Amino acid sequence: MPEVTSFAPGFPAWVELASPDPERSKEFYRDLFGWYSYTLTVGIAEYEIFTLGGIQGPAVGGMQALADDSQPSSWTCYFRTDDIPATLDTVRAEGGMVLAEQTDVVGLGQMALCCDLEGADFALWRPYRPQGAGVVDEPAAMCWVELACRDIRGARRFYGGVFGWKAVERHYYHARYTEWKIGDRPVAGMVPIDEHWPPGYPPHWIPYFWVADCDESAAKAVELGGRVQIPPSDVKPGRFCVLTAPDGARVALVTPAVPDRIALRIHP
Repeated sequence: MPEVTSFAPGFPAWVELASPDPERSKEFYRDLFGWYSYTLTVGIAEYEIFTLGGIQGPAVGGMQALADDSQPSSWTCYFRTDDIPATLDTVRAEGGMVLAEQTDVVGLGQMALCCDLEGADFALWRPYRPQGAGVVDEPAAMCWVELACRDIRGARRFYGGVFGWKAVERHYYHARYTEWKIGDRPVAGMVPIDEHWPPGYPPHWIPYFWVADCDESAAKAVELGGRVQIPPSDVKPGRFCVLTAPDGARVALVTPAVPDRIALRIHP
């Protein structure tokens, strides 16, 4: 598999799970995707790295234990930036909040944690090394990230200001869908939280992971203790489903209609 060596500013570069039960989460994702994992000690904290192909394989994401058990389990999407302080200034100017100021991650890079107009968390990443995920747009790796929110117009304005994303409207599934682009390259998506969602469901970002067979992987996730929130469904980019993992985090699976990583990123 071709490994990623860099991410352009504004692109998703890493995903991280915060889990109330890291051991159970490790077992679920290892069994579902065939991931390996190892523990990295950062200061006094422990951080789990998920990889493909063993300890020497490329990293696909990270995990840490929830600092507060009262908080829900979730995935955080990290977006590449060349200047974290300047991006944080833009987040504030656009109406978002900074939840954690720029922090050095020993030997790896700098990060900061933010939330948008509706409180959906996301993170910024400026790497030293590695650049972020070692592989994307491949089976068992991240291939898309998506925001669910209520204020579509506000989110388009906010993320356009923060990352320079251009919003393009699509018509997938049952709802109006926003695809964000940088130039001609798709970066991320957005779906409205509407009447099909449980009342009061919080806005959030989730990652999509590439699987060979969406239906088989959804069934396997259920066997492993997950719950299907959106059953396998066909849309133009492929066949997808949305799950709640045993740890409570929401995650999506997709089998792309175009099984080519370059074509997937430049489809019109």
